This record gives sequence, C-alpha cells and structure tokens, in this order.
Amino acid sequence: MSETVGNEEGKKQVRKDKILFETGELSPQELEAALNTLPVDITFVDREDKVRYFSQSKERIFPRTKAVIGRRVQQCHPQKSLHVVEQILNDFKKNKSDIAEFWINLKGRLIHIRYFAVRDKNEDYLGCLEVTQDITDIKKIEGEKRLLS
Repeated sequence: MSETVGNEEGKKQVRKDKILFETGELSPQELEAALNTLPVDITFVDREDKVRYFSQSKERIFPRTKAVIGRRVQQCHPQKSLHVVEQILNDFKKNKSDIAEFWINLKGRLIHIRYFAVRDKNEDYLGCLEVTQDITDIKKIEGEKRLLS
C-alpha cells in the first residue's frame, strides 16, 4: 500500500493510507478527528483567498456550512469588516506580518480570533489559518492545577 516518490535517496515516501509529516504520520481519519477535537475552530484559506477547509468542533463559535468550501473568504465576512480582511491577507502575502488577532464579546463570551500566515520552508505564502477560541473560562484561571489533582 505504499509508493515511493523522489530521487534515489528516497527523500519522500507516500503511503495511500497515511499522511506523512516530518515528525510522524497520521491517517486522514486520525487527522480529521484530531482537528475536530481541538477546543478551537480552524478555517484554512488558500493563497488565492479561497476557503479550503474548516474544522467541525463540537461547539463551533461561527457556524460554517460546506457551501463555503471553494468560496472566496471575502464573501464570508460582513461588508463592514471586509477592508480589515483584505488588509490582513495583503500583509500576509507581502510578508509584512504573520499574525493578526482580535477579541470580541459575543453573547456574554470572550472570543479570541487569530489569523496566521501559513508559509512553506522557503517562506512562500501558502494561505491563512483562522483560529477562533472561546477564552472566557481560560481568563478565569488562577494559581495552578497539576495533573491528577
């Protein structure tokens, strides 16, 4: 079930049942389940500003439907914030910044929204990762809690 691709040194191996990373391998099923388990909402937008993926966490903050896949991200934001989305993406593409973050109050909850430029090893822009998290309860943490306590 595996196929080797690359030069004689065997630099890259592709297995049909696994996605190989520099630090390990996961099946597509394991990767999707892991991403959906994270306590954050993740959306990936490619270098052409098209939505390519979103996680489906149990308590997604901003609902998404599969209809957004392939749509330009600008079409997924309210008109009043469109100029901000454009600025973030342009800064990422021009390598002016790698992160943009905001926080808003939404229905009594504090929501932290971060955008990360995704780059390859050569620093070429591949896209943008939007990560949204409800940090209301995190902000209340004091002291420490150790494992098994």
